[in-house]
Amino acid sequence: MERDPDARALFVTAAGTEIGKTLVTAALVHQLREAGRPVRALKPVISGLDEVPPADSDSGQLLAALGRPVAADGIAGISPWRFGAPLSPHMAAAAEGRAIDFDALVAFCRKQADASAAAGESLLIEGVGGAMVPVTTRKTVLDWIAALGLPAVLVGGSYLGALSHTLTAARALESAGIAIAAAVISESEENDVGLEPTVETLRGFLPGFPVVALPRIRAGIAAWRAAPPLVGSLLAGS
Repeated sequence: MERDPDARALFVTAAGTEIGKTLVTAALVHQLREAGRPVRALKPVISGLDEVPPADSDSGQLLAALGRPVAADGIAGISPWRFGAPLSPHMAAAAEGRAIDFDALVAFCRKQADASAAAGESLLIEGVGGAMVPVTTRKTVLDWIAALGLPAVLVGGSYLGALSHTLTAARALESAGIAIAAAVISESEENDVGLEPTVETLRGFLPGFPVVALPRIRAGIAAWRAAPPLVGSLLAGS
């Protein structure tokens, strides 16, 4: 297979939960596939599976964007650590008498990254919750990204308080030595203070990488199909 010169691996994280990580990840997957570029996507850790049908879960949406059947084996393949309760990963795991092996999680992602690189694929790893959510009793998503050494895409919102939350997450990532490839500001449905003013303010504080506006999409569970072009800003660095 001819290697794609623009292929790269990115970790999609956020300033908080329920902001738009899955929308951004699935939109990137969809747009890469539409452009004929190979891509692999993972949601290694997922909680809250008891709350939604499989097709509506984050893992289910990624499978759909990949053009793969939304079936139990597919979800297990991209999400090896699955929990029913809608809690932080370490709490959801404890509720089931389990714990996440951080080293095994990192090893799984590295193996997938190596396979993607060998195949010339872009790889998108969607995190869980916000950048500082605990994955284990001692490790956060931030530690997970740092262990992988991947650039991050930071997803924020435009709700009241989002400026502080997004800037705090950006500073935490940068303090951990994590490169930020781009920030995507997903327009909030509630307490929205304005997408464009939020983006313009953040651009003033975050000059080192693109800050991209993502207008609110009201297209149901497959909203990623209606997302504006993101690939150029987030993957090609343009």
